[in-house]
Parts: sequence; structure tokens; C-alpha cells
Amino acid sequence: MSNDSQGSVKGEAAMTLSPSGSASSQGPPLSPSTSKPQELPDELVQAGWSKCWSKRENRPYYFNRFTNQSLWEVPVLGQHDVISDPLGLNAAPAEGGDNNLGNGQRKRRVSEEQGAGPNSFKRSKVEPTTPISPSTPGVKPWSSAPEEKQSQSTTPTTPSPTPAPYRPAVIYWDLDIQTNAVIRERPPANHLPPHPEIELQRAQLVTKLRQHYHELCYQREGIDPPRESFNRWLLERKVIDKGHDPLLPSDCDPVISPSMFREVMNDIPIRLSRIKYKEEARKLLFKYAEAAKKMIDSRNASPESRKVVKWNAEDTMSWLRRDHSASKEDYMDRLEHLRQQCGPHVAAVAKDSVEGICSKIYHISAEYSRRLRHAHLSLLQERPAEPAVSPEQQRLVYCYPVRLALPSPAQPRVELHFENDVACLRFRGEMVKVNRGHFSKLELLYRYSCIDDPRFEKFLSRVWCLLKRYQVMFGSGVNEGTGLQGALPVSVFEALHRQFGVSFECFASPLNCYFKQFCSAFPDIDGFFGSRGPFLSFCPVSGSFEANPPFCEELMDAMVTHFEDLLERSNEPLSFMVFVPEWRDPVTPALSRMEGSRFLRHQLSVPAYEHEYRSGSQHLCKREEMYYKAVHGTAVLFLQNEAGFAKWAPTPERLAELLAAYRTSSSRASSLCSPGPAPPGDSASKTTERTQSVESPGSHDNNNNNNNNSSSSSSSSPQDKMSAV
Repeated sequence: MSNDSQGSVKGEAAMTLSPSGSASSQGPPLSPSTSKPQELPDELVQAGWSKCWSKRENRPYYFNRFTNQSLWEVPVLGQHDVISDPLGLNAAPAEGGDNNLGNGQRKRRVSEEQGAGPNSFKRSKVEPTTPISPSTPGVKPWSSAPEEKQSQSTTPTTPSPTPAPYRPAVIYWDLDIQTNAVIRERPPANHLPPHPEIELQRAQLVTKLRQHYHELCYQREGIDPPRESFNRWLLERKVIDKGHDPLLPSDCDPVISPSMFREVMNDIPIRLSRIKYKEEARKLLFKYAEAAKKMIDSRNASPESRKVVKWNAEDTMSWLRRDHSASKEDYMDRLEHLRQQCGPHVAAVAKDSVEGICSKIYHISAEYSRRLRHAHLSLLQERPAEPAVSPEQQRLVYCYPVRLALPSPAQPRVELHFENDVACLRFRGEMVKVNRGHFSKLELLYRYSCIDDPRFEKFLSRVWCLLKRYQVMFGSGVNEGTGLQGALPVSVFEALHRQFGVSFECFASPLNCYFKQFCSAFPDIDGFFGSRGPFLSFCPVSGSFEANPPFCEELMDAMVTHFEDLLERSNEPLSFMVFVPEWRDPVTPALSRMEGSRFLRHQLSVPAYEHEYRSGSQHLCKREEMYYKAVHGTAVLFLQNEAGFAKWAPTPERLAELLAAYRTSSSRASSLCSPGPAPPGDSASKTTERTQSVESPGSHDNNNNNNNNSSSSSSSSPQDKMSAV
């Protein structure tokens, strides 16, 4: 630093007011170790603050030994002005005539110096899109609990220039939109607060459970588990689960999962994949005949079943050896005939074995859940009390995030570092990743929603738990689970909010939400980032909502039941816009019920390949992979009560705006084709609209686009699987 700049700093330091109001021009500097803490109020001293002397600036400053914060002004409990950081960690870049100060520090005006004092603290305004220090490279983040922080020198050193805070290039959310969802006031939830130790154990146990499922399918039935079937099993079980664990089911009735049983049975005796060429069809037909014959010989089948299956299998093999000029269609017709003849007999001999697989997986999960809860309770300082039955609250309030009744225990150290555009969080050697844009989003959601951690001391540990939970739930395979987290394009969300007042998502997560108010699967960890809890336990009185459910027939059916119950009970404006794929073979019970509901006000269809979805792995994928084309049509259904219809009626003008938003998103040059299968029999060539009086198209879930064999694994009969092939 030049002599001129030193002189200017000393000159300003001479005008600094002491906490008592007198000008400070003392000569001998005080070292941090010789500072006089009695000059500060007792509450500041207990919070770790002490008064020190800066040799470089020749002026006093205030240092917190617990948080390593340093301030020029007298600190105020619970607040921290990042602009006044004397170490220059968060100082704005030097501007104009302040260039002579160097070190990235701006020159402090005389008015600022004279205003310093116990009652003159002015908190800087934080822009919603500006992440705080952990997003800034080169800055030490809040990466550990106070008791675990390494000892650092309290003497200010010359800092290096600090780069500007990270700002995402593209924003896929709008967290400034306020909610119009009104609920009845509810007490805090009794969920156990998250902890990295428990989340790591849960991840290990879920991975072991997946491995058990794989081994049981291979050993008992000679097949690999149906793709995504374990993920859908978790979703289906949590619809009816009354257990304590947020992920592992432990108290379900019935024990046998209809979803898992159906999907495993559809892959017996072999999995039928999508066929493009004649040779593939010939090979698949031969493998099916051989597998059916082998299975009926090795199981306890009736004589009649053995006779039918063996005769059809041998006849098919003879035909394959005899006829080499058949077309692909001939092979497919023959395969359909063979499955119709052998399918019921094969299913009968496999029924007990598949039920045993489902039962064993459930009982292992229940045991793991009990083990986790015991370990979790041992970490808590305060044991949870038995939930009391509280009377229903009558006070109406705008919806707010889930609050936990139990305080969070001390959190262990979680390390953070950045690799290019990716934030990497590590705990006990286990690393989770999220791109910096979504890390910034989590930071803002936490700031808006969390009330028990104003200093962000538990932020990194909770982000690690959040990322680990979703990573474990959807598996570690390539593109596995991403279809279960897909979201609508940003332009569609904008149109929904502008035209229909939508401000809330019924099925989302902190990673893929567009609004800051949403329902999600894990209230214990997502609540710190804005979640209102699971939708099936969320009871709004009024508001406009978007529903884009994950692929699970049982979950979708329960969703429709909840819709109708809410619409029936409320006289306030209430509206649900439901987005589901237009799959008509077969039509799911949930879609059939919505089509026949008296609350259905309108329905429209968006054709296949003319619209997009946002990837479920958007927090990790590249920017050019953010969107993918939908290979199926999407049905949009408007479920509204009378007041909701009067306020947010699907008028032609509003529908035209919504469809225009879809066309805008589909014109994106970086769109990718979805890896999911095309819906059978979908020949829509243009957008069609259908009112309640017209029969409307069927659908499945719009988030199942990444399931290569979703049609076969979700069908309920051999004919359904054949249509997908």
C-alpha cells in the first residue's frame, strides 16, 4: 500500500467514534489478545464478540471467536453487514476515486464513519439473486460447526481481491412470487430433524435393500429387476405407510405391494424390450418360448399347465426352424399368440414366488427403519414426546413451510469446494454434487424458509442431507429416476401464473421447483427449503395449484381422491391444473376418474414431439440437456370448484396463452428427444381441446419419460405389455 493511501486511512481512522461517542485518536494499538471485552455488553461478550485493534488500519474493530466474523461497527446480535467486513471478504470492488485503496476494499465515506455506533447499525440490502459467501470462490464457507472450526489468527491480514458473487446465467425459477394458497394453521411437525450421520446410514441401508431386491429377482425368477420398479415401490408404499422413516416403508397394509408385484410379473418369464428389427423379433420369440418351457418344467405346475405351455413352446420352435422368410410383423403376431396361450399358466406358477419377493423386501425395509430410528433417537438431546391429538385449528393463514417441533442437534463438519461450475459437498468421504446455479437457489430457499439457523451454521449439512436423500431415492444408475422428477418448462409456469394465478406446485422438490412454495416427499429436510410437506397431507382452503405427479398409479389415484375431497369441502376459490401424459392403452383409474369428475371444467391436449419437459436431473445436467422432447401427448385437466371456476376460468384467451407458452418452449434449439417410449396408438397431429361433455384422452404420468420399459412394467395384463412392444 502506498504512503498516500496509508495516510488517508489513518486520517479517516482518527475520525472514528468510539462506542461511547467520543473521537478515537488513541496511539498505542491493542492486540486481539489484550482487547477489553468488558467494553461490550454482556450479551455480545457471551456471543463471542471482543474488541480488537487493527494495526493495518490503526483503528479498533470487533471480532467473534465463534464465527470468525469481524466488523468495524459495534455488532448487533443476529445481524451481519457484509459490506462492513474489515477483512474485505465481501467488500464491493473499488470504484472511481477509491482505486488508491487497493486490496478490493472500497473507501468508507466520512458519513459512514461518523454514523458508527451501537444504535447506528444499518443492515445492507441483499438482492434475491445474489448468493452469499459460500457461492463465492476463494472464500472460506461456513463449512463446520463452531466447536469444530480450526483455530485461526485473529489479527487481520491483507486480503486478496474478492471476485463478484456468483450469478446463474439462466434462471429456471421465480422465487419472488408470493403464494395465494390459504390453509388452516397447523402445529409443528413431529419429524426427527435431519443429521448427516443418519442420512449416511440410511443411504447405505437403502443401497443394501436395492441389492437384496436385485438378488431375489435373479435367484428366484432369473430376471433383472424391472427398471425403476424399486423407485416406484418407494412412492407407492409411502402413500399408505404410517411408519416413522421418511424414506423406508415400515407400516403398510397390505404387505404385498401391488406396484412391485405387477411389474415383476410382467417381466416373467423374460423382459420384453422395444423391437426395431426383424432379427430382434425372431430372437425375442425364441427366448420367450424357451424360458416359458424351462419355467413350467422347474415349478410345481398342474399337468394341464405343463401340457399347454410345452406344446405351444415346441410348436413355436418348430415354426422358427422351418420358416426363415417371415417378416417382423409375423414374429410379433406369433409372440402375441404365444403369450396369450402361455401367460396365464406361467403367471400362476410364479405368483407365490413373486409375492415372497415383495414380502421379504418389505420386512427388510421395516427392520432397517427400526434400526435407523433407534440410532436417530440416540443422537437427539431431547426425546420426542408422543404426538397429542390437537383440536383442528380454525384460523386461516397463507401457507408456510413445515416447522419441526424438535430442535436440531449439533451438526458435524461438511466440506464444500467448487469444481468449475459444480459445488461439491463431502461428509465422511461421501460426496454429493449440485451445479452452482441450483446451489444458489438452495441458498435463497433456505434464507426465505429456515427460521432456526440465521447464521447458516447448519446450511451445508442440511444441503448434504437433501442431495443425499434424493440421490438415494432415485438410484445411481444412468438417468435413473430423472423421469420421476421432471418439471414443466419455465415458459409454461410463467403462463400459468400470469393467466391462472398459479403460485404453488403440488409435486416438486427444492431442486426442481419453480415457485418457493411447493409440496414434496420429505418434510423433515425439504421444510428448511420451503416445502409445505407431502401433498396428500396438505389441505388448502383456497388457491390456484399446478399438479404434475410422479409416475405411480397408486399415488395418482390417491391424488385424485384428495383433489375431490378438497374441492368438495371448500367454498373459497380453489383450482388444480393437472398435467399427465396422454396414454390411452391402458387408461389409468386416476385419469378415468378425473375425466368423469363433476369438478372437471376443461381439458386440452398437447401433441407429442411438440412440447418439452425439464429434466429431473437439472441440478446436475448440462445446460443443453436441460430440456427434452416429450414423445407422448400431454393432457391438461382443469379441476375447479364453483368459486375457482369463476376466478380462474379456462377461457379461450387464457388457453391460447398457455398453448403459446408450450410452443415457445418447444422451439428451443437445444431440446433433446426423450428416451422414454412413445404412447401406443398416439397419432395426434395438432393440438385439440375437449370440454367436459366430450370424451377426453387417457394418460399416464408425465414424469415417466426416462423409463425405457415403462409401458411393459406398468401394464396390468400381458396384452398391455404386448402393445408396448
